[in-house]
Parts: sequence; C-alpha cells; structure tokens
Amino acid sequence: MSEKPTQEPQLEAEEESVITPEVPAEPDPETLIVNDDDTEVSARYADVYMNHELGSVAAMTKEADNIFLFFSETKMALRIHCLTDQMIRFRYALRGEFPADFSYAIDEQFAPTAPKVVMDETSTHYVIKTAVLKCFIDKTDMRIRMENLDGEVVCEDSLGFQARSTILKGLERIGMHKKSPANEYFFGLGDKSSILNLRGKSFENWATDSFAYGEGTDPLYKSIPFYYGLKDGVGYGIFFDNSYRTHFDFAETDPEEVAFWAEGGEMNYYFIYGPELLDIARQYTDLTGKPEMPPMWALGFHQCRWSYFPDARVREVANEFRKRRIPCDAIYLDIDYMDGYRCFTWNKKLFPNPTSMIKDLRHKGFRTVVMIDPGLKVDDKYEVYAQGKERDYYCRRPDGDLMLGPVWPSECAFPDFTRPEVRSWWGYLYRELYSKNQVAGFWNDMNEPAVFKVTAKTFPEDVRHSYDGHPCSHSKAHNIYGLNMARATRDGLLSLKSHRRPFVITRATYAGGQRYSCVWTGDNVASWEHLQIANRQCQRLSISGFSFTGSDIGGFVDYPSGELVVRWLQLGIFHPLYRIHSMGNNVDGAAEVDEDQVSEAASRNRLDQEPWAFGQTYEAPARKAIELRYQLLPYIYTTFRRYVLDGTPMLRSMSFYDQRDPYLLEEERDFMFGDQLLVSPVIQEGLEKQKVYLPKGEWYYYWTGEGYTGGEQVTVGAPLSRIPMFIKAGSILPHYPVRQYTDEFPVDEVMLHTYYAEGTHESKLYEDYGDGFNFKQGEFSDKTFQFTGSASAVTVTQAKEGHFRDTYLHIHLLFYGLPFTPSRAVVDGQAIEVQTRELAGQTIYQVSVNNGFKKVDLS
Repeated sequence: MSEKPTQEPQLEAEEESVITPEVPAEPDPETLIVNDDDTEVSARYADVYMNHELGSVAAMTKEADNIFLFFSETKMALRIHCLTDQMIRFRYALRGEFPADFSYAIDEQFAPTAPKVVMDETSTHYVIKTAVLKCFIDKTDMRIRMENLDGEVVCEDSLGFQARSTILKGLERIGMHKKSPANEYFFGLGDKSSILNLRGKSFENWATDSFAYGEGTDPLYKSIPFYYGLKDGVGYGIFFDNSYRTHFDFAETDPEEVAFWAEGGEMNYYFIYGPELLDIARQYTDLTGKPEMPPMWALGFHQCRWSYFPDARVREVANEFRKRRIPCDAIYLDIDYMDGYRCFTWNKKLFPNPTSMIKDLRHKGFRTVVMIDPGLKVDDKYEVYAQGKERDYYCRRPDGDLMLGPVWPSECAFPDFTRPEVRSWWGYLYRELYSKNQVAGFWNDMNEPAVFKVTAKTFPEDVRHSYDGHPCSHSKAHNIYGLNMARATRDGLLSLKSHRRPFVITRATYAGGQRYSCVWTGDNVASWEHLQIANRQCQRLSISGFSFTGSDIGGFVDYPSGELVVRWLQLGIFHPLYRIHSMGNNVDGAAEVDEDQVSEAASRNRLDQEPWAFGQTYEAPARKAIELRYQLLPYIYTTFRRYVLDGTPMLRSMSFYDQRDPYLLEEERDFMFGDQLLVSPVIQEGLEKQKVYLPKGEWYYYWTGEGYTGGEQVTVGAPLSRIPMFIKAGSILPHYPVRQYTDEFPVDEVMLHTYYAEGTHESKLYEDYGDGFNFKQGEFSDKTFQFTGSASAVTVTQAKEGHFRDTYLHIHLLFYGLPFTPSRAVVDGQAIEVQTRELAGQTIYQVSVNNGFKKVDLS
C-alpha cells in the first residue's frame, strides 16, 4: 500500500522541534565525560542528545476523505489514515516530511475499504469518527485517545509520541507511550517464550540465534511487533511496523503505562479495533497477508535430526517407519548432506546417488526435505559463491568490503535478499535440487542472519542493504533478512514448478512472513519446561499471524525420556507443522566425517529420537498419537483453509474463545484448535488424570463420548495413550482412515463424528487434490454440514460448493449424546438401518450413507 507524499503547509510559527544543549569547547580527547544518557565515554566520542516533542496543533489539512494531516508548532507531522471502520494507521514525521511508504510486512493484496469518515472539532480536540470508532486528537499536545461508540476508552496516549536523536548517531529512539489500567491484559508479540499474558514484562525484537533458550530468554528468532490489549472484555491490537530493533514494555517500568519504541526508523503503527480478539486476529492477518494452502503431505508427520547420513542410514530410518507401521510423510537432511557445507551441493561420499535415493524414498511414500543456509562458503572454486561474487550479490560493509563471517564454513558471504535480482538468482539456485533430484521441500536455517564467534551473533549494524531501492544499514534490514530469504526460496520454487505448492520452513522472519513459509520455534531443549514453552509459543505465534507453526518435538538439545516424547507428540498433533527434530547426541551430527565415521554411523546403535527409540512401552502410544494426527487430517486441512481465506488462527489461546471469562484469561495450558476442538495437553511428568476448565456450553470428552456442561472444572483420565480433548456440542468432526502417508491410497470412506446439541449448528469439510492450484479454478469440495437437534429428533443436511470429485463413496455418521433412542433413520426420503456401538459405556448410533446425501433424519 502507499500514500502520496504531502507538502507541509506554511506555518506561522518557526519554532524548532528539538532542544539542543549548549556545546562546550572541545575537551581533551583523553578526558572521560558523561554523555546526556549517563554513559561514560572518552571525550573524543562525547555526543549531544536532542529530544523531539510534538507540541500543539498548528494546522490541519484533509488529504482525502479518510486521511488527515496534522502539523505541530514544532514542525512535526501526524498522518491519520482510516483504512477501515476498525483499522486506523498513525504515522509521525519529525520534520514534517514522510519517508517513502514501503514495508515488507504489508500484503500487496490488502485492500482498504475507504470507510465513510466524519471530522468534528471541539475547543480542545479534533474528532475523527468511523462507523465504530472515535479518534480524539488533543489540540495542545497531539495525544491520541480511541473510544468506541459507547464512549468506552479503548486506548489512550500517556506521554504519547517521543523521539530522541544525537549528532553522532542520528535518530536513535522513536517511541510511543500509552496508558494501561491495572486490569488490562496483553497477548501476542509472536516468538516469545514467556507466559501468555505479557503484562509486567518487557521484550525486544531482534532476530537472534538463541541456542537452548529458556523461558526468560529474549529476543528469540522472529520479530513480530504486534500485540493485543484487552480490558473489560474489549480488545484492540497494535501493529508497530518498524523493522529496526524494537522494544515493548507492558507496564513493567511503569505499572500504569505500556510503551513501545524502535532504535530508528519511523513511528508507524496500526490501531485495530475488535472488540473481539478473533476479529482483531483476522484483520491483522488481512493486513499482513495469508499463505496459500500447503501440500497435504506437509501436514503429515515429519522426521528430522542433525544429521541423518549416509544414504544407507536414511533408507534404514525410512524402512523402520514402514516396518513398524508408524505413519510418516517426510524425512529431513540437515547440513551434513552438503559438500563441506556448500549449499546446493551433495557430499558424494555420503550420498553418491541422491536422485536414486530420493526416488526410492518417494516410492515408499516419503518426501525429502533439505536444509539451505544463507551463508555461502568463500571458495572461488565453488560455483555458487563465485557466481554471486561476480554479480556483486553479497552484502557489503560501508567501505565496500564484502561482509564475511563464520557460520558452518569458516568464512561465508551473505546474499542481500533485499535486492529483487538477488532473490531471483537465489530462487533459481534450487533448480538442481528441486527439479533434477526431486527434493520436495526446503528448510531455511541460520537466517537471522547468524554469525558464529561474535558476541552480537550477527552482522555489524552498519552493513549495507538495498532494501528494495531504499538503501539502509543492517540495523533496519536485520529483522527482515529471514523473511526475504524465505520469500526468495518460495518464489523460486514456484517459478521452477508452477504446478506444485511450495513447502518452505524458516527459522527467522518478520511480520508478514507467513505469506512465504511456515516456521518452527528453534533450538529448544528436551525438558518438561520446554514442552510447556512450546505449547505457549505455538499459541502465541498462531494469534500473531503464523498458524503454520510447530516445535522440535522431543527437544533439539539434550535427550528426552520416552514419556516426554509421547506427550510432545500428542501436543504436536495440534501444531500444523508436526516434526521430531534433535541435534543427534551422537556422531551422526558430526561436522566433518571420514570413512570410519561413515561406517560407524551406518552400523552402530544410537541414542535416537525416532518414535520407536524408547522401547515398546512408548512406541505404542507414540504410534497412536501419530495415527490420530492422520485421522484428523480432514479437520486440520479444513481449519487451514479457513486460515487461508479469512485469517482465523488455527490454534488460539482460551482467552480468544471467551474473552469475558476471567478464568480463561489466565489459562496457559489449554487451547482451541479450530472452532470445535478444545485441547488440554499433558505437560507435567507422571500424570494419569487431569483437571480441565470447560468454557460455558456443552462439551464431549473425545475418548469416551461422555458429555459435560461447561463453566466449571472437570477431571478426566489422561493415561499415556491419550491427550485430553473435548468436542464442542453440535459439531461434526470428520475423520479419515489411518494411512502410512497422506497419499498411500485414495480415501475410501469418511467418518463424521456428530455430537448432539439442541438448536442448529454448522460444520465444514474442505477437500481438494492436496497439491497444485486447480482449486483456484473451482476444483475443490467445500461441504457445509448443518446439524439440528431437539429432544426427540436430529437432522443433518449437506450442501456442497466446488466440482472436485471425492474419492470416497461412503460416509458413516456416528451420533454421540442423543437424548432419545432412535427407532429409524431416513436418508433423502429412504429408510435405512441404524446401527449401534458401545464406547466406554456410552451408546453410539451409526448411520452409513452415500457420499452425496442431502439430508439425514433420526427420530
């Protein structure tokens, strides 16, 4: 999106926007003095600090019916753009001139609605009104107050806009301060490992290689400067679109104030009104973009480690999955498949014929995913490095030298992915792996970008970037580096195979990066604490735009117990990216290998993290968890489709289910997956039972079919073979048969688990080919099931959109919780048999029908 630059009108006042302290005579360079910010430095580096404040409104102009410009007596400017009735953008310009309106976060497809806006003026305020909001601009200091039409204050400036610059550094802080009453909750902010409610904590956004991070580690890998505020049941969101290092203080420093600021750039934020939290999530994802549907296999189970080699070891793992009848769709190869860590190459000793291996794996139902890092080994004989050097595609320091640093190779150069031609070149580099070798997906790692052996863990902040025609330093480009690498990868895969849905996974990204890739939570630890962290992180990432997320199941660092792996596999059922990954704990993860190591890696028994690695006691429940994932794929795929269409988070914290229930505002463990499934993962060792607070309404325990009334806590069995989960009454939950991989055979029947409730309720089932883009031409099946229940009868109707032909002929409806004993079933006017089943003492009624049924009546 863009806005036309507007010239500042002539103002009567000529006051400057800064207060400049008097500069003393030049001191002796060896003298230590105290800067204005209380740091002690050599006089040679002493600096002068200037604070920028808005002051009163000197002039106001109307750029368009929904865009207003305010100019202060200190020559600053504020542009207020009403994008929709619920979304307003605020931009501040220190000297009255706005920079080019460019952002990697905002989706090009975002279409503001240009709402009808009314401007009023009182003696103290300008008032901008939309259909749902009133924005007050104080004439004396330009502070902002947002109210809804009921007169409730939703969000209000305290100090408001603040900025500071220095002579030596230029602009170094640009921030906003807002009031925060004690009863306000804060959620979101993406990749954070803390508890869900952010209140009382401070955070930093600076993509960081955070090996073995903990609950208090900050920052982490991703930078998503978007948060929710909620007070008295009314929610709003703020997206601070600034790619510099950003900071958020949620009433930690001042218990009555929330502040956010950046170390450069522009004060540019979007205010998004709900009042419902889910509405805010949808609006934010509409603004920053939604992904395409993934290939179905990407939602299957994936097995990974650092590292599987040689090729015989990879085949061995694949064969074990099939032998043990544990479903799996993908096997990953970490950095050791490469020739000396040279990206886009193969180690010919370890993988002498990769095309043949990948073909054989595919014949067994496995896709192959490989890692690609941004750091390219400095070696003039390495074609990829030499080509990038010849074309001047690498990042450079201010004096023109290449930015070189160690990652896995001892010295690497790094592409500047903020240049379109570099992104195109990078995308084409995948041609041999993707088109010739038939690698199915790519894993972009180390793209914060990570640099070894330096405290900062990344580039110096003065490294230069193009920023798509807006040249800048690394201080501005750092947080969007990973996003643009993933973008280059995805676009390249699409150009190479336009008929395939790309699968890209990235470790680092920025707001809007969900358009290009899925994410995982990085180098976690094999501990119960990290199981809890993974649960929170994936909830938080999902409500921050990134639903296609997951964690390293079992933990990347250290070695888990069998119980921990099973409980993590159960949690992972409800994380769209479902992958075990570990750092190996053995020679498979060695950086350099010789022939003896190859032989040892191929033969000896290791401490592995495959689902069978902990003995039969744990293999059986691990298999059961993975099988459940495959049974629930139609529900997961349908939930993903809704995320793609309207931005609804696939998994969400319980506060997003009922934001007016005080118990749910404090809930950390349980979450909703889609609209109908409440998940209560076991995240403590040794539990056999678990207490679960159910929201208001009627619920059914998945494993027994037993009904419960919400609004209170219940206790349910949680043996190692089960994850507690509840189905919302009135839901129809589709199940596929268990398959060893997603395209093992065409689905031949579907089970529709139907849970009784009074009244009328709607459920969905979306299906297509599972790959390709034919669904855009109508080759999909979007079924709507309507359930209507009364004390003596139930009805299920089906309506279908799209012309995709299902592979199955039969549907089996299983009815739970019926308050009557049905004596007959009528399907499209024809009477059929009602069968019965028993489940944990509950009678379940089954009706089997043709796929194309229109109406089923039970009475």
